[in-house]
Amino acid sequence: MTETEEFQELRPLLFSIAYRILGSVGEAEDAVQETWLRYQASSAEPASAKAFLSTVVTRISIDVLRSARVRREEYVGPWLPEPLLTDPYQDPARSAELADSLSMAALLLLERLTPLERAVFVLREVFAFGFPEIAAAVGRSEGACHQLAVRARRHMDAGRARFEADRKEREELAERFFEAFREGDVDGLAELLAADVHMIGDSGGKAPQWAPRVLGAENVARVLAAFVPLVARGGGVVESQQVNGQPGAILRDRDGQVLSAWALDVLDGQIQTIRTVNNPDKLGHVGPVADAWAALRMASQAHRP
Repeated sequence: MTETEEFQELRPLLFSIAYRILGSVGEAEDAVQETWLRYQASSAEPASAKAFLSTVVTRISIDVLRSARVRREEYVGPWLPEPLLTDPYQDPARSAELADSLSMAALLLLERLTPLERAVFVLREVFAFGFPEIAAAVGRSEGACHQLAVRARRHMDAGRARFEADRKEREELAERFFEAFREGDVDGLAELLAADVHMIGDSGGKAPQWAPRVLGAENVARVLAAFVPLVARGGGVVESQQVNGQPGAILRDRDGQVLSAWALDVLDGQIQTIRTVNNPDKLGHVGPVADAWAALRMASQAHRP
């Protein structure tokens, strides 16, 4: 197998590691590209391409995350991970761990960890790397990595979100939710929402936003119902879709361009959290991005007599 073929075979794994450490599709893709450049430039032939490339992408991701955390502290409004529709890396033996670690809720929990804790947790708990491999990847002793893993697991377990176990039930409830949303059915929406439901929006100050956070079933249902006419008048389409391994949707304008990505947390037959990513900078990998302000103006003008 050539160097290029080895890299391409491992590329899905490298991206999946980087995305879980960074929470950003663009930054993860850049980390993978930089890993390839360093692989090409390396004169030594590694005993294991997987070990070498995983180490390189992890170290790059840790460095990027350290600078990204400073930028996120200055972010306008709530920060959410960039939505991912499909995880390129699949491992049937670890499908549950891969799916759980991809959710918006899990990625937001990972934000509470230090960069080293986050990298160790991802490599150990998600991808089942051994501690010798992890120690080499993060440049710490095995003993230190054990401690980092214990601390990270404790933090994650304390705040870990639970989801409806039956994927089919989650998807059916989500479809009922989006159907009620399309119809502007306030009562139908309210029935599907947990009493203490949270609706969180990430616009980064670059797109229309009803409110950064809306709490409570009645408030969330009213906000959603008020939003429906704007979507309908603008010719918008709500396209059901898996977002970060959870039920969700992509909201598109009349030309099929992306306005927003929505992800739902479902538990006990109700929607617990609705997260919407509206920042256009975070949607380019999903498809051509709409001008949300122009779409809003068009919808408002269509409402005028």
